[in-house]
Amino acid sequence: MAILLRRGHCNRKTGCKMELSGLAFAVWMFICFYASVGGYPSGKIREACTSMIPCHGSSPQLSPEHTITVNGTEFKPGDNIEVHLSGPDFEGFFIQARDAEHLDSPAVGSFMLVDRRLSQLLTCGRTKNSAVSHTNKAKKKYIKVYWIAPGGAPKRVQFLATVVKKYKTFWVKIPGPIVSQPNTPTPTTPLHATSEAISTSHPVSYLSKPFNASGCGSMKFCIRNPSNCDPESASCFFLSFQQEKSSVFIEMSGPSEGYLAFALSHDQWMGGDDAYLCVNEDHHVHVSTAYLKGRSTPVLDSENALEDVSWRLVDGVLQCSFRRSIRLPAYKGRFNLDASYYIFLADGEAGEGGLIYKHRRQPLITNGIYNVTGLPQDIGGSRSPQLIKAHGALMFVAWITTVSIGVIVARFFKPVWSHLFLFGKEVWFQVHRMLMLTTVMLTSISFVLPFIYRGGWSQQAGFHPYLGCTVMALTIFQPLMAGFRPSRHAPRRQLFNWFHWSTGTTARILAVEVIEDDRVQILQSLTSAEAEGRLFKQVVLTIYVCGNIVFLIAFLAAINQI
Repeated sequence: MAILLRRGHCNRKTGCKMELSGLAFAVWMFICFYASVGGYPSGKIREACTSMIPCHGSSPQLSPEHTITVNGTEFKPGDNIEVHLSGPDFEGFFIQARDAEHLDSPAVGSFMLVDRRLSQLLTCGRTKNSAVSHTNKAKKKYIKVYWIAPGGAPKRVQFLATVVKKYKTFWVKIPGPIVSQPNTPTPTTPLHATSEAISTSHPVSYLSKPFNASGCGSMKFCIRNPSNCDPESASCFFLSFQQEKSSVFIEMSGPSEGYLAFALSHDQWMGGDDAYLCVNEDHHVHVSTAYLKGRSTPVLDSENALEDVSWRLVDGVLQCSFRRSIRLPAYKGRFNLDASYYIFLADGEAGEGGLIYKHRRQPLITNGIYNVTGLPQDIGGSRSPQLIKAHGALMFVAWITTVSIGVIVARFFKPVWSHLFLFGKEVWFQVHRMLMLTTVMLTSISFVLPFIYRGGWSQQAGFHPYLGCTVMALTIFQPLMAGFRPSRHAPRRQLFNWFHWSTGTTARILAVEVIEDDRVQILQSLTSAEAEGRLFKQVVLTIYVCGNIVFLIAFLAAINQI
């Protein structure tokens, strides 16, 4: 998600990283990066044209520190009014002119810039150049622009400004001077001359004691990872929902000093989701709602629909709780809690000013859709979907077990089994071919699974799918090339051997960790006389195969627990 979210969704890969070689893994690690959520550093804030509220996930300040001044009090259509915004250092701003008697109405008139390095023109509604904002987040003390009065302007126009001092410190709709057309009578009722910088969140308190799992499955709906873990522990991710009349009380806990987030989703993909974040900023936790658009950074809401907000941050465990109504028709992007959804739970790092970064691992995702206001349950989740786990397991079997044993048999057991035949061919060759065809079959099945899971090509999976396609192509090429193998004494046999070896080696480097040198060295260190000894090699092969099988069983059992 940030977030998720998503923070992310984060990041669902189309392949499992387990089969990458050391080189491929290093490449993958190199291209991973953090996507920070930085509000609107470029100043292109058309989404805030109406509310003038930056989506920074916190409430505006109450007492403005900045002032707006103009060089006149009257105007006629076509006049230019000089507008100044000044005050202590600020990073961002947003200036509009509106009908003084209807401040919720669209922007009036247009602006002209003085310094294009500091300010830029925006179009709000149907009026071109009807707002001015910053071009970057460099600190400023003073902004000067010109407002051009339009024909058919209201009798009275008031200038408003939103100013961002830093990410979570800002003022909304700071009231500026009112300018009037000539001979406009004085209003009998006072105009809106106060700032709308009122708090949009509810009081926040500190949790005196940690959460516990009592009531899970009987009174409240719980998600825990690992299963049945205690939210008081430093390794437990915990999320609970407890219905109380027309609202739901939510608790979230996990080992994180950055942020925790959960999202409700109609599917197992990031995008179009209802998200909730608890973000640590200088040892103070902010709780906010957000909306996930695709796999991009979360869009934090300017208005907070959460009540009874509390938090706790002790020994690296972040906990927060809050209440929200089951239905919130007035809040766009908030899902009704009496329906069924997939539930995501993610964690990650947060930077200065509460900026959140992309989660470094897959979010925890429920294995099915659940109604958190329905029958209480105590469930777990998975950080890897079943198809992706199957993808990784099949690739692991293919490139750790079958291909490794096949290579060892072909390389070291020709003299051992040279006089034994199976279906008219040497035993070593038949075993080698069987294992390699098994590798092709397993790799082919594994290759298809991520595409079934994603429904196509993933644009957010980095180099992994490209490496996977390369491995798949080399895997298919190997048996095709083997079908044209020259006879043992043909002049082109050496050329074939070289291509066969290089293609297979390249595929293995891309697909699996290089086999430990000591295993190969044990076999290569034998003298020519010892190389003829069948018993020793058979014992080594038996130990190697049994060791691989035991490790494979343990590994697949571990995958099943993810």
